[in-house]
Amino acid sequence: MRRLYTTDSHLLMIDFQARLMPAIHDGMAAVARARTLLAGARLLRVPRSFTEQVPDKLGQTIPDLAPGPGEAVLPKSRFDAGSEVGLAARLPSERGIVVAGCEAHVCVLQTVLGLLEERREVAVVIDATGSRRPEDRAAALARMERAGAMLVTTEMVLFEWMGGSNHPRFREVSALIR
Repeated sequence: MRRLYTTDSHLLMIDFQARLMPAIHDGMAAVARARTLLAGARLLRVPRSFTEQVPDKLGQTIPDLAPGPGEAVLPKSRFDAGSEVGLAARLPSERGIVVAGCEAHVCVLQTVLGLLEERREVAVVIDATGSRRPEDRAAALARMERAGAMLVTTEMVLFEWMGGSNHPRFREVSALIR
């Protein structure tokens, strides 16, 4: 996979939902990194969308990551968001998908595998992705990488999106990390 650019990326936040997050191992750390990632994407004008797994049962996206204006929220009941909400068709084909979310071994994994089957480039943000059990998360990350996804961290993504310290939003974005 190639380098990440703001002009050809889309951030997909998968199932950071109210009733799910308390059960996620180190969930608050994943939420903190996802919040940083989302804030950076907003500052850098990277398009964003969210999925919510059966929101009537698991609740909506948590307030810390609440979708804003122009950010699509895609409710679903299938684990692979692409198979139900036509995710790949909603995203321009030239855009790589940067993915963060829960649970890594269920909805994140199946959505990533589906996007890869659609021949999409996918980067999974490992520090903004969680599962109830650490071993499930580890196995899912390994499987996604073997399938062709690129594993990245929040800081890797943000600094790649900026490209250098001469970026006009450098101070604002780097302040999110401190």
